[in-house]
Amino acid sequence: MTNTRTGTARRRLALTAATAALAGGLALPAAPAVAAPAGTAERTAPAAAADARGTAPACVRRDVVKHRKRVTVTNTCGRTMHVKVVIKRGRDLRCLTYRHGQTWTGHWRIGSYGKVVTC
Repeated sequence: MTNTRTGTARRRLALTAATAALAGGLALPAAPAVAAPAGTAERTAPAAAADARGTAPACVRRDVVKHRKRVTVTNTCGRTMHVKVVIKRGRDLRCLTYRHGQTWTGHWRIGSYGKVVTC
């Protein structure tokens, strides 16, 4: 018969070690920023624009029905939003403009729901 106190102590020790390892990885200093050489702005502008597109804010409501491959997007932000639905391993749905309160439902055939991003 095993001692439950010993088992509990071992689990706590393992959990503490795992937490310390994860926290240590987050505490590493970031690499210093390096400026791009002059004249590269034209070449990097599309990449910078693509990076500026992030996950849509929480005020853009998403209702996903995965087994039907359907998503309903509703803008509750109080301002006009430009968003699109990203499909994993499939073709993304087109970028649409939503006025406050506007709802749209989209379907796809191949892939699975990924996220909603600004565009």
